[in-house]
Amino acid sequence: MKGKKNFRARMQAFGGFLTAMVIPNMGAFIAWGFITALFIDTGWLPNKAFAELVSPMSTYLLPLLIAYTGGRVIYGDRGGVAGAIGAIGLIIGADIPMFLGAMIMGPLSAWIMKKFDALIDKKIPAGFEMIINNFSLGIIGMLLCLLSYSFIGPVIVQVNGALTTVIERIVNAGALPLVALLNEPAKVLFLNNVIDQGVYYPLGMQQALDCGKSIYFMVASNPGAGLGLLLAYSLFGKGEAKKTAPGAIIIHFFGGIHEMYFPYVLMKPITIIGMILGSGAGIVTFSLLDVGLVAGPSPGSIFSYLALTPKGNILGVLLGVAVAAAVSFAVNALFIKNSKETDDSQFTQSQEKSKNMKSEGKDILSQVTDTTESVSAPKIKLIIFACDAGLGSSAMGANAFKKKLRAVNIEVPVDHYAIEKVPTEADVIVTHQSLYERAREANPGKRIVTIQNFLKDQNLEALFNEIVESQEKEQ
Repeated sequence: MKGKKNFRARMQAFGGFLTAMVIPNMGAFIAWGFITALFIDTGWLPNKAFAELVSPMSTYLLPLLIAYTGGRVIYGDRGGVAGAIGAIGLIIGADIPMFLGAMIMGPLSAWIMKKFDALIDKKIPAGFEMIINNFSLGIIGMLLCLLSYSFIGPVIVQVNGALTTVIERIVNAGALPLVALLNEPAKVLFLNNVIDQGVYYPLGMQQALDCGKSIYFMVASNPGAGLGLLLAYSLFGKGEAKKTAPGAIIIHFFGGIHEMYFPYVLMKPITIIGMILGSGAGIVTFSLLDVGLVAGPSPGSIFSYLALTPKGNILGVLLGVAVAAAVSFAVNALFIKNSKETDDSQFTQSQEKSKNMKSEGKDILSQVTDTTESVSAPKIKLIIFACDAGLGSSAMGANAFKKKLRAVNIEVPVDHYAIEKVPTEADVIVTHQSLYERAREANPGKRIVTIQNFLKDQNLEALFNEIVESQEKEQ
C-alpha cells in the first residue's frame, strides 16, 4: 500500500507541475478563446482583421508562455528563458500548435541549464560571472533550439499525431463517453490535472484552431455530475453531509472549485458510479449535439462554460450540463437514500474503519481517514492552506479560516500555496486528506492537518480551538 500511495503522490505532483505551467497562463488562453469566439467567420462578431490574431497566438504566444512558465518552475527566470529558447525550435519546425512539445521542452531546457550551472558553480573567475552566465545561456539555448527543431520536434509531432489518431478513432467509434471511467476516479484522487492539462487541453487547442471549438475541453470539466451528487446529498443525505452540501453546490457549480464534492464521493465510494454515468451522459449529449468550447474552462464553473461557448452552441452546452446533473442525481440519490449510515456517529465509525482498512492495504477510494499529525508545536505564526495549484480550494479555505480567526480578534497570518511551493517558515499546513502523502513528501518535518470538507471539518475546528486557547493563555 505504501508503494501505491507514493505512486499516487508522485502522480499528483506531476499533475500539479502541469497545472503550474498552465494555470498562470489561463488568462492568455481565455483571451485567445474570446478572440476566436468573437471574430472568426462563424463567431459572434465576425471580423477578418481581428481573426488574423487567432493563428499566431495559438502557434507562438501560448506555447511560448507554457514553455517559459515550465522552465521558470524548474529554474527561475534563467530556466524560463532557456525553456522559451528551446521551445521556439519546436514551434517553428512543426505545422501544428506545439502545446504538448512546450510542456516537454520548456522544463527539459531549464533542467539542462540548471545542471550546467551546478557543474560550473564556484569555478567561474571573479569578474567573469556576467559574461559566462549570459554566454552559457545563449550557447546552450542555441543548441537546444537547433536540437528541438531538428530532432525533438519531429518526434513529438509523431507522438502527437499518434495520440490524436487514437482519440479520433475513439470519437468516431462513439466511445468518447468511456473516458468518464478514467476521469471521475482520477478527479477524486486529485489526479485529474495529469489528464486535463497533459492530454485534453493540448488536443482541445488543436481542434479549436481547426474547428473554432472542441469537446475535449468539456470531457473532464463538466460541473453537471458534481452538481447532481451534491443535490442528492442536500435532499437525501444525513448529518453534516446534508448540512454542508448546499453550500458546496454554490462553490462547486458557480465558483468552479470541483474539489468541493470530492469528500462526498470518498465518504460513499459507491457514488463514483453515479459520477461516471452522469459524466458519460453529459459527453454523449455534447457529442450528439456537436457542441464544444473555444478554450479550457478554468475554473470549471458554469459561468466559464457560458463565457467560452461559441455562437450556436449555448443550448447544447447547457443540455449537456443538465443531463449530466440529472443522471448523477438520479443514480446517487438511490445510493444515498439506501445508505445504512444514519448519523454523524456512524460516519465517525466509518472513518475509523477506513483508517484500519488503510493499514491493511484496502482500496484507496475508501480511505476516508483522519491523518492529522498530532504534534506538540510552539505558537503558530503562519498557517498555509495547500492544494494542487494553490488557487482554488486552498484559497477558499484560507480566506474562510482567516475570517473565522478575525471574528474572535485573532490575527494569525493565513495564506494559500501549491503543495510544492509552501514557504519554509510555515508552522502548519492544511490540506485535503487525499493530498497528505504528497504534502508530507514535499514538506518533510512540517505539521500537516488534513481535512475532508472545506466548509466544516472537525480537524479544522480543532486547529481553530487550539489557536484560540493559545491566545487566551497568553492573555
